[in-house]
Amino acid sequence: MNAKMKFYAERLYFRIIDGLHYPFIRRGADDPYHAALNEFISLTKGVPSPSILEIGSRDVTGITRKNLFPHCAEYIGFDIFAGNGVDVVGDAHKISDRFPLGHFDFVYSISVFEHLLFPWKVVLEINKVVKVGGYVFLSTHPVWPAHELPWDFWRFPRNGFHALFNKYTGFRIVSLTEGLPCKTYSLVDDAATRGNCFETMNQGVALIAEKIGDYRSDLLKWDIDVSDVVDTMYPSKRPG
Repeated sequence: MNAKMKFYAERLYFRIIDGLHYPFIRRGADDPYHAALNEFISLTKGVPSPSILEIGSRDVTGITRKNLFPHCAEYIGFDIFAGNGVDVVGDAHKISDRFPLGHFDFVYSISVFEHLLFPWKVVLEINKVVKVGGYVFLSTHPVWPAHELPWDFWRFPRNGFHALFNKYTGFRIVSLTEGLPCKTYSLVDDAATRGNCFETMNQGVALIAEKIGDYRSDLLKWDIDVSDVVDTMYPSKRPG
């Protein structure tokens, strides 16, 4: 199938699918998943001249977000590769090697946590560099197709974040929201899967947490390095 035929086939496919699911489709701009980022932006406006760290800031899809925070005194884009939107290059598992302890008022990350081999380690690293009383915003996916392979490790249902952000890791969850609903259709005849098309699943989850203190270093530590477990690297650019 050539590119033109593929284009028209995809348009026809989506018209059919949208027709079947029309009663379930709602405006993405009104979704609670997107509202969570607006809530976080409002929090930053309540702090005069805040310092903000974005984890995973490289422009991969044509989107950068620094312009959402014009009032900040300091904005640092952090990523594993250099590129547009990146001020500091480094591994999210070792954030505290790059920044002073308790330095940032706000730390945020969008669609990154599914690509972190040890997300619990990154939570502890974030705790090190954010101020007490500072806020963290994270968004990722409970359901999403595999992407950025081979570094696609995790999916996060809403309740899973209670294991990562709690009094032992030094955080209080302020809000936790799932959104971007979808339907799935099983392509196998296993009886247990056939009814999944009647259920609604969410493609996005967003969290806001406040740092309430340092994490329990006497209980929590993870000295294993990423290179001890995998010998691959996150892709530096999208294939094709």
